[in-house]
Amino acid sequence: MRQLDAREAERLVNAYSDLILRLSYTYLKSTQDGEDICQTVLLKLLTGDEQFDSPEHERAWVIRATVNACKDELRSFRRRAVPLEEAAQAPAPEPPRSEVLDAVMALPEKYREAIYLFYYEGYSIDEIAALTGRSGAAVSAHLSRGRKKLKTMLEGERYGTV
Repeated sequence: MRQLDAREAERLVNAYSDLILRLSYTYLKSTQDGEDICQTVLLKLLTGDEQFDSPEHERAWVIRATVNACKDELRSFRRRAVPLEEAAQAPAPEPPRSEVLDAVMALPEKYREAIYLFYYEGYSIDEIAALTGRSGAAVSAHLSRGRKKLKTMLEGERYGTV
């Protein structure tokens, strides 16, 4: 386990907490679950033995760790159960409202992931391919299909056909 001083820990939290929260929200659609993932990933980053060659390598590691943690959470979600009476008593928080965000969140995971990393995080197609383990052609196709689905969804909402 590496030893970090307070300044380095603060830098990592400031640099990545927003990214982790936003990316987690695109997967989990829950602010609270996103906060849990954020804590998990930051703790792993702060206490892990990973050595990074560059800031880009560090950022790519954070994105990959976040995606993996979200996928683990989605898999474990199926195993958790709460009695219906308890669920009815807990008020659900209101997610941020945005027509575009709602449309992006409604996309299948592969399109949502590609669109988020490309438009929100500014990664190139090749970088997204490396981060997700997909080919550049697959990422390009996911972006293209995702854009078409978004356009159809957003135009449908605008004209009242959805």
